Amino acid sequence: MIDLRRIPDLWRRYDVTVRDLPLALVLAIGSLVPALHGLGTQVGGVPTRPFDALAIVAVGLECLPLAVRRRWPALCLALSTIGFAIDQLRGYHAFAGTGLAIALLSAGIHLERRRRLTAVLFSAAYVLLAIALHQPGSSEGPADLATFYLALALIWWIGAWVRAGRLAEAERRRHVAEETRTAERTRIARELHDVVTHHVTAMVVQAEAARYLTAAPARLDETLSAVSDTGRRAIADLRHLLDLLNPDHEGEFRAPSVGDLRELAEQTRQAGQPVEFIEEGQPAAIGGGAEVAAYRVVQEALTNALKYAHGARTVVHVRHGEGDISVEVSTDGTGSRAGSPGGAGRGLAGLRERVDVLGGEFGADALPGGGFVVRASIPAGSRS
Repeated sequence: MIDLRRIPDLWRRYDVTVRDLPLALVLAIGSLVPALHGLGTQVGGVPTRPFDALAIVAVGLECLPLAVRRRWPALCLALSTIGFAIDQLRGYHAFAGTGLAIALLSAGIHLERRRRLTAVLFSAAYVLLAIALHQPGSSEGPADLATFYLALALIWWIGAWVRAGRLAEAERRRHVAEETRTAERTRIARELHDVVTHHVTAMVVQAEAARYLTAAPARLDETLSAVSDTGRRAIADLRHLLDLLNPDHEGEFRAPSVGDLRELAEQTRQAGQPVEFIEEGQPAAIGGGAEVAAYRVVQEALTNALKYAHGARTVVHVRHGEGDISVEVSTDGTGSRAGSPGGAGRGLAGLRERVDVLGGEFGADALPGGGFVVRASIPAGSRS
């Protein structure tokens, strides 16, 4: 049994000429019905006459080209104009005369090139038709012919207006798609920076520490195991991120959250950084982008602690308020290479942008003793 809801989708799969053909056939067949003879468009006041063989040709020229009104709009308009001229000059006044308005509207919408030339040629053809139709004693004068031309011009203008609207919408969608792609590339670049910087920094610090543990095999083995674990986590996170670039990938990347901060602090301890983790309050039911941003702030701050104040006491303070999530990471200046909290500042600059987008506040400052502190307050429930 055919699902009726699928019929429109199935119909749209056909070529545009096939979809336009029924209108052309209905208009042509309807024009041949005797009851409709002489009831079509009348211009110039030529007396109506019965249909003959030439009338069939005129009806065919006015209607059948409508099947290609979207594929070849200029050809459709030219043939319909010829058929309309024969129709009016011979006085058939067929119902098929409506086809000219449809062809003109379609040309205004779908014609892509030489639009001005087409309008000029059509206008010239109408002037010649008007001269041929205007006869002494005719019931319609120049004013009537001019009024009909203005009606045709209005149809063309409506088509051009529809076309302009469609082009503007297509351009808007292109811009939206480009902005979306740019935002996605930026997001993936930030995620890669966060993952690679943190894990690789931890691995480098652990590897350097291992050089001084050759006299303590147990601690050396523990340190090397920590390096292996960090490497595996880095590979897993990178694999998730690269899956996002695979068009056949159906899963979603699991973004980190505030609930993972305790594990992050433990990983940093394994890298040799004394980290104290303090958490107050209960996480919001819907963390959204706020939890991801809070996690990244802490991750970047701990990475900087490993790089610039290795071995210095570091405190991670997370507070879940009623309307926001606040994080603060402070590091004493007593460790090796203590100093500025961010080198070139690439990671901190990205964090500032991320927090600002969510409507939060971000700060990174040096402490008087040579350490540094990173603070962020993010509205709970903020969406990325």
